[in-house]
Amino acid sequence: MSVDSDRHIAGSSTRQPVLQSMTVRETARSGTDVDELSDALSTPKAMIKMTAQGDAPIAYRCNFISVDDVSVADCSYEGTIVGKRDGVVDRMAIFLPTEGNMTFGGKWEPIYSVPGRGVILEPGDARGTSMFGPRSHLCMFIDQARITKRLTHMFERTIGGDLDIHPDIDLTSGAGLVLQQIVANLHGGLSENGPLRRSPLAFNSLCDAAIYLLLEACPNRYSNELAQAAAAPAPRHVKWAIDYMQEHIAEPISLDDIAAAAKVSVRTLQQGFRQFRNTTPIAYLHEIRMIAAHRDLLDADSTQAVADIALRWGFTHLGRFAAEYKKRFGQLPSQTLRA
Repeated sequence: MSVDSDRHIAGSSTRQPVLQSMTVRETARSGTDVDELSDALSTPKAMIKMTAQGDAPIAYRCNFISVDDVSVADCSYEGTIVGKRDGVVDRMAIFLPTEGNMTFGGKWEPIYSVPGRGVILEPGDARGTSMFGPRSHLCMFIDQARITKRLTHMFERTIGGDLDIHPDIDLTSGAGLVLQQIVANLHGGLSENGPLRRSPLAFNSLCDAAIYLLLEACPNRYSNELAQAAAAPAPRHVKWAIDYMQEHIAEPISLDDIAAAAKVSVRTLQQGFRQFRNTTPIAYLHEIRMIAAHRDLLDADSTQAVADIALRWGFTHLGRFAAEYKKRFGQLPSQTLRA
């Protein structure tokens, strides 16, 4: 791999053209300095420290393109490079290698990334990595909120928490091969003055195609439900109730208030939620408030207290809130706040 030290596209490391309500940020970084590589791979919420192993020199060339809640990258590395991450970003990362090996420190055991085998990492899945160059891969990073939104739309109910998705996907055939082609088309179509910059609809369609491929082809906690026939559309009164809950999520509303907004009796409302949402109206309200608290904790700074955020969303018993939160999101509220 031939690299030039820190050569940026068109003389600048970042360009931000706004085309048809789509903001594209393209950043190219290359060189041989491991500290500059650390800076290139870090984000405000997750610092990454890269170190070179052995006496051999290292080199890298990375091109990152971001549009709102999705980023794609084309990266190449030489040498043996080890990285450690401090912090968690609420994004799913998909690595699609074309050359060389890479290892991630998984929750239970190492995750290996080699040509023909893609790796899918949820937020917090891996804090350490080792690359053995020459190494080349495409990457796609998707905000968890976008994936959650797609699942919520598919199931017509509130979705949150980890997907528990299997970290491996075969890239040699089937869905994995298509996924690799989609990511390559996204990166190529957004690079420089690519056609996707002028077609937000096409860009978003490709992003959603990648998300649906991951959800339907890779085992995850929703695989059984995705394999089932779609449920009948919820009746109007259930939708009215959900709309009312969302509009008054931070207010002390009661079951009677919800039923009145839905223009049905409490009993009819409860039957509707059991039949079409497999839950109760109050449990549904509790769930969307828990997700709202989770989002606030992710966005909060260090000066805010967990208690204040919990109370904002109606959780008055802090011990119970912490226990339910950990069961729902896999960590304590205080851990989310510090991330």
